[in-house]
Amino acid sequence: MSLHAYYADLHIHIGRTEAGEAVKISSANNLTFYNIAREASQRKGMDIVGIIDCHSPGVQREMLHYLDTGEMEELAGGGIRYGQTTVLLGCELEVRDPGLRPAHLIAYLPGLDDMRAFTDWLRKHMKNVQLSSQRLYVTARELQQEVLARGGLLIPAHIFTPHKSIYGSSCARMSEMLDLEGIAAVELGLSADSEMAGLISELDRYTFLTNSDAHSLPKIGREYNKLQLAEPTFAELQRALAGEDGRKVLANYGLNPRLGKYHRTYCAACESILDEQDASVVERCLYCGSPKIVRGVMDRILSIADREQPVVPASRPPYVYQVPLEFIPGLGPKLLNRLLDRFGTEMDLLHGAPFEALTEAAGETIAGYLLAARQGTLELQTGGGGKYGKVDRNV
Repeated sequence: MSLHAYYADLHIHIGRTEAGEAVKISSANNLTFYNIAREASQRKGMDIVGIIDCHSPGVQREMLHYLDTGEMEELAGGGIRYGQTTVLLGCELEVRDPGLRPAHLIAYLPGLDDMRAFTDWLRKHMKNVQLSSQRLYVTARELQQEVLARGGLLIPAHIFTPHKSIYGSSCARMSEMLDLEGIAAVELGLSADSEMAGLISELDRYTFLTNSDAHSLPKIGREYNKLQLAEPTFAELQRALAGEDGRKVLANYGLNPRLGKYHRTYCAACESILDEQDASVVERCLYCGSPKIVRGVMDRILSIADREQPVVPASRPPYVYQVPLEFIPGLGPKLLNRLLDRFGTEMDLLHGAPFEALTEAAGETIAGYLLAARQGTLELQTGGGGKYGKVDRNV
């Protein structure tokens, strides 16, 4: 069977069901299962998306509806097909082991029946199974064992972010929380890249994933992966994360960490970004003296690193700095719609549209930004304090 390249964003939230039931309260109301599948297929050009609220009974009812009507199809290798896109079924959960702070983990399961059975297990260990990212009252290892026993994949989410992640807020080593043999991959998060992660030797063995953690439709695909698979299914993803039979991650497309809103340490009192050399250990704001310090991803990594210089294994795929279209100055919704009408999906626009055609359609300035984004030469202002970085208005 021949292998092909597929684009995949494996971390997308549902805001509400079509019946109006809340799922991820902080996400947009129009982030329904169907709308995500349609947006990914028709506008984004994502071959695979992971929806990580598929444990919710209300969401499962909608999946069953679209399977019954024939508008969607469950695949033998795992996943649900809509149009040009395969939806993989995931569930983000919060665990808090004794003596540690909370961390988020994602479980992916092959099919709807597997996820519904998993929901039955979750009901016994959480307060509200309808909602996303809820606290699970078992240890991380108990959850890990349960997921693996069901043929699933366990992936720690946004591992460096300062809020509810393994390294960012919970512990200095994953081995304190999980069995290292039972981790399929790790998700870097929006404020880290492969080189930054290379400061921690524990991560050398793992496949890295870059996903959007989208809370609105436009955010789908702001980070994504290029996978080499025989077909876009759960089984093939499982083989790719393990590097089996030529299946693998070909590239990680992610934000330059400087664009991430938690890249550098900041003061919650005066909102200053602390980007000095010693920000990794400072306990009070260098400007106002407040102890309300939120440790940025870069500074947290430096504080727990067991290497002075990053090591990137030769087998590690390239990390490509991909500036999302929403960050491009002057590229508003109307112009973007015109470009999509001409070039197809966002993936077509980001990867395939010739510079000359972009110049003709959008003007030299916008085309210049897009070309610089592809080449990784855009000038950036560093993010922090819960605010994203920005692209400087020059090329």
